Amino acid sequence: MNFKLVSAIEVLERTPVVVDEMLKNLSPDWVMNNEGPDTWSPYDVVGHLIHGEKTDWVPRIEIILSDIGDKKFEPFDRFAQFNESKGKSLQQLLDEFKELRKNGLEIVKSKELKEQDLDKKGIHPEFGLVTLRQLLSTWVVHDLGHIVQIARVMAKQYKAETGPWRAYISILGDE
Repeated sequence: MNFKLVSAIEVLERTPVVVDEMLKNLSPDWVMNNEGPDTWSPYDVVGHLIHGEKTDWVPRIEIILSDIGDKKFEPFDRFAQFNESKGKSLQQLLDEFKELRKNGLEIVKSKELKEQDLDKKGIHPEFGLVTLRQLLSTWVVHDLGHIVQIARVMAKQYKAETGPWRAYISILGDE
């Protein structure tokens, strides 16, 4: 499947709704537990998605589309959510994510991107030159990956309880 902005936006618009429906009003057992040391809970994942909305996707789109000569992206702190989410309820995070995503997509839509815009480049601190098409594609895949992560973390809360069926439930694997 080749990248199409309209198709990307279909997923990007739905992510906050999907995550909200998966997590709202659940007990802390579901949203605060993780898969073990150095793993994230669903609560942590939502905080991470928020941090990305604030500092990654749209700011990098703006850099790529700008007329400035220096197209270098700021490094992204993949763990900022641990400090930024402190003291916030899950519902506050879900609401914040929905609002930030709505605003971010309004900015993207306002750019009225053309096919040639998708080939414009920025400079990633680790990968070097990247295109807007790659950034937007990654945004979609990043969302989908974290939806899968949330489901996997939740499923693993009952891993020991599934008994012999565990052999047939791939989400419970350790890969």
